[in-house]
Amino acid sequence: MPMSRKGMSGALLACVLLISGCVSVPDAIKGSSQLPQQDLLRVMNAPQLYVGQESRFGGKVVNVTNLNGLTRLEIATQPLDDSARPRLGSASVGRIFADIHGFVDPTDVKNQYVTVLGNIKGTEKGTIGQASYNFVVIDVRGYQRWHLTQQVMTPPQPIDPWIFYGPTRHHPGYWGPNPYWGMSNSGPAQVETILTE
Repeated sequence: MPMSRKGMSGALLACVLLISGCVSVPDAIKGSSQLPQQDLLRVMNAPQLYVGQESRFGGKVVNVTNLNGLTRLEIATQPLDDSARPRLGSASVGRIFADIHGFVDPTDVKNQYVTVLGNIKGTEKGTIGQASYNFVVIDVRGYQRWHLTQQVMTPPQPIDPWIFYGPTRHHPGYWGPNPYWGMSNSGPAQVETILTE
């Protein structure tokens, strides 16, 4: 039986919901609150109001400092997507110091993308180049290092290019093009860079 336009729309919606349902935040950075603080600009404007609050920030690690029992990451933060990955290509929102208890080898994290989860400790004065800067400091409880991966994105494919038209008063019925078939392979596949666990 041919699928109606409404039926095809429902099927596409179900596929989208199924795919989006797979998006989840890794356990290491889930947190205990429903929505950890992720608005760095708000925190930077009044850091004293957010001390002790659970937060989640991510971006590119631009510097690593190893101290006794502590590793400090300097992160140029970016907005996060629904799965807490930094949005590639987004401008930096600001910088944070993320203090991880224990030793983390700089070669594992420098120039890599990470997301950190932890409580806001306050701010600390530092510098970016020759400019003074107030860094928000996070006491990290968990972090996720992301890997840059390339995937091939193919253009949309037709759902069903042919359909059977049943007999009517004027036509005996035949196979023919589906009038609801609007997607076509209109161009070459594209390579997209994404972050994966």
